[in-house]
Amino acid sequence: MSIVQQYFLDTYRAQQHGEPAPPAPGAHDMRVAREAHEYRRFRAVVAGRPARGRIRGALVRWVRPRAW
Repeated sequence: MSIVQQYFLDTYRAQQHGEPAPPAPGAHDMRVAREAHEYRRFRAVVAGRPARGRIRGALVRWVRPRAW
């Protein structure tokens, strides 16, 4: 059963029971992605790492290592 078929089945069942319809598939994808991004930034700060520019900083250190 596809996601759309499951959504239509859930909508039909909710209508039969007089309940509100469930949210459409993909309706909250951007919100979930944003919250996941904010959570990763929060975990970085709590762990004592910089919250921004971690990938670029790692690439710069890899490409141009310091000469000791």
